[in-house]
Amino acid sequence: MNLVTLAAIAGNFSVFGYGMAVLGPSIGLGMIFGKAMESIARQPEASGKINMLVFIGFAVVEVLGLLGFVAFMMAR
Repeated sequence: MNLVTLAAIAGNFSVFGYGMAVLGPSIGLGMIFGKAMESIARQPEASGKINMLVFIGFAVVEVLGLLGFVAFMMAR
């Protein structure tokens, strides 16, 4: 194997790694949204506090997705 082939393989692995890195935040966002809807349905009077916590959770999970993207770009 020459260096060009090894570089192409490494590039393909970084794309695969970014795809795997996106799975975590997407599952996390789905869980946050689902649990928020469930808790608002159970206790509607607490929806203001729940919404605030949901937006904080969304921000934290999105940062994880962006870190995966930055790591992907640095590996290229």
